[in-house]
Amino acid sequence: MADSPSRVERPLSPHLQIYRPLFTMVMSIVHRITGIGLYFGMVLFVWWLLAAASTPSAFATYSSLAGSFIGLLVLFGFTWAMLHHAFGGVRHFIWDFIHGFGPQERMLLTQVSLAGSVALTVVLWIIALAVKG
Repeated sequence: MADSPSRVERPLSPHLQIYRPLFTMVMSIVHRITGIGLYFGMVLFVWWLLAAASTPSAFATYSSLAGSFIGLLVLFGFTWAMLHHAFGGVRHFIWDFIHGFGPQERMLLTQVSLAGSVALTVVLWIIALAVKG
């Protein structure tokens, strides 16, 4: 039997040492992270509902914590995560109809998803702070 060539030593599957991170790759990872963040953010939402349904002092405690700088920062991040995850879902919905798979279309959808989530978050918070007074 003929001698077979020696095996080339390479990883069994691609990983970050092989691929350089692309913008669409990073946004896919961010989409997953925002999904996890939304899971934990629901705890804040349930806490708000329970505080509103129970005593006025419980609601006052929640309001004081949510109204603090750190609380507002967390709520701002939760708002962005919700919108970013929703825009990412729309992007995946478009892909379900076999559209937007070209390199330019993929990049455009990803950029619109990021820019739209940031812009809409800022607009919503400006409106909310203006209404609050």
